Amino acid sequence: MGSIIATKMLRLFVVMAFLLASSSAGSFYDDVTITWGGPRGQILNGGQVLSLSLDNSSGSGFESKNQYLYGRIDMQLKLIPGNSAGTVTTFYLSSQGAGHDEIDFEFLGNSTGQPYTVHTNVFAQGVGNREQQFRLWFDPSAAFHTYTILWNSQRIIFLVDNIPIRVFNNNVANGVGFPTSQPMRMYSSLWNADDWATQGGRVKTDWTQAPFTAVYRNYNANACVVDASGINSCNTGTVTNQLWQTQGLDAAGRNRIRWVQQKYMIYNYCTDYPRFPQGLPRECGLPSSGALSNLSMLLLTLLVVATFATSSANFIRDAEITWGDGRAKITEAGRALTLTLDQYSGSGFQSKKEYLFGRFDMQLKLVPGNSAGTVTTFFLSSQGPGHDEIDFEFLGNSTGEPYTVHTNVYAQGKGNKEQQFKLWFDPTTSFHTYTIVWNPLRIIFLVDNIPLRVFQNHEAIGIPFPKNQPMRVYCSLWNADDWATQGGRVKTDWTKAPFVAAYRNFNINACESGSVGGSCGSNATADPFQAGAWQTQGLDANGRNRLRWVQLKHMGYNYCNDSPRFPQGTSAECKQSRF
Repeated sequence: MGSIIATKMLRLFVVMAFLLASSSAGSFYDDVTITWGGPRGQILNGGQVLSLSLDNSSGSGFESKNQYLYGRIDMQLKLIPGNSAGTVTTFYLSSQGAGHDEIDFEFLGNSTGQPYTVHTNVFAQGVGNREQQFRLWFDPSAAFHTYTILWNSQRIIFLVDNIPIRVFNNNVANGVGFPTSQPMRMYSSLWNADDWATQGGRVKTDWTQAPFTAVYRNYNANACVVDASGINSCNTGTVTNQLWQTQGLDAAGRNRIRWVQQKYMIYNYCTDYPRFPQGLPRECGLPSSGALSNLSMLLLTLLVVATFATSSANFIRDAEITWGDGRAKITEAGRALTLTLDQYSGSGFQSKKEYLFGRFDMQLKLVPGNSAGTVTTFFLSSQGPGHDEIDFEFLGNSTGEPYTVHTNVYAQGKGNKEQQFKLWFDPTTSFHTYTIVWNPLRIIFLVDNIPLRVFQNHEAIGIPFPKNQPMRVYCSLWNADDWATQGGRVKTDWTKAPFVAAYRNFNINACESGSVGGSCGSNATADPFQAGAWQTQGLDANGRNRLRWVQLKHMGYNYCNDSPRFPQGTSAECKQSRF
């Protein structure tokens, strides 16, 4: 009888030991080891709190005593207050070695008054490059907040205060790496990374603000513990608190992640086409259990494009050549049009109809070789001295130089709102799509569906906006060597004439003017699966990120920064959000 009781007591002891190991919300003394930084890492309050410090000599860090193979790991952090630029505070899981797995939360410090950037990444078998970044919707330095890594065999979920911000699914069956077999420890650190952390390294650590301190508490590892001999606590049949092992997102979770990714995502590797010129990583085209998946986005795009195609214009039916004495030619049964410029004249055409709001797409192949002095255009305009106008102008180049894309907006006859860009491709070797989206809220300029510029309706602060005057589409090729190339210093080389630009796939999805209420009438819709999506179109998180990339890398001129040109101060819209 005594041996039976002893056996039962032993089993109970084993169960309790595994439960404690698998769901530990204990003391930092019991659960972690401070591994570097000397006295800069301190366990306080009887093991309930841990602080890490960084000064100009060193940072500090700690790691868990246990290693885990799947689990839910929670940590409460209060980040560095004030000016933390250049610093990085981390909470992550990692194995070791060249083929390591890793799941990262990294908090990139800020200049005073700016939000932290929450940087997430997933490595599998040594391969990472899966970054997504977010801005938090609260001040993470004012109070403790809970950051969670949930890792099971189906997916990884990143949560902030139990709100999901990212899901990375197990797509091993589709050839995508996923952490499945290497036990990982929890690591946390505070260190200096001012070569890249804040605004790409442009803002450096201000050591007069040191020491910098981040505080941790309530570390909870509800996880499968793998001991030194490889025994996994979740395989012993003794651990029952394993709901996380199949956890995904329910409807409420999917709604919350959509909210986060629409409002607070600032970078997504799955939309960074310039970074992956050979094609986005494979998982970017697979379904996600989080926000609208990349596959859904692709299907949405295809459906919208298919809707647009129903309104695809024919140059014979929908345009009229207005000048050039035969230098403009419609070809391919109305599907294509060429404009020519020689030393005697250029050429141009316009739409037969007028429009009040719409989405206008045109594919262009610009003048190749030495096009200095020439200007190729695609724009909307009304008529008269108080006219409205929305401009794409492509300023020719000397051979080997990129085109300048010149954009402008006129409202009630007033312009002076120029922004210029250099394209990231050669626009003369193939056709590219240039788009003007014009709705009552904003104007968006896009190239191959990548936003270059947004001009918002700021009538509330006294800025005119085109909204009452119907406009036609105009296109032309003409000589402007008094100003077009390097301010007029490079003239047109007429030995290269004739210059030819080609247009095709002219798509008009717009409200036609002239009928009662216009063609959109009272049936305007914001349904993204209908052709009226442009009527409320703005930029989602991915669009904002792509706009930032264009304006950071390829903007050559912005009137909002030209204080010598506007000594009395730039226009009021320059102080508003560019989105």
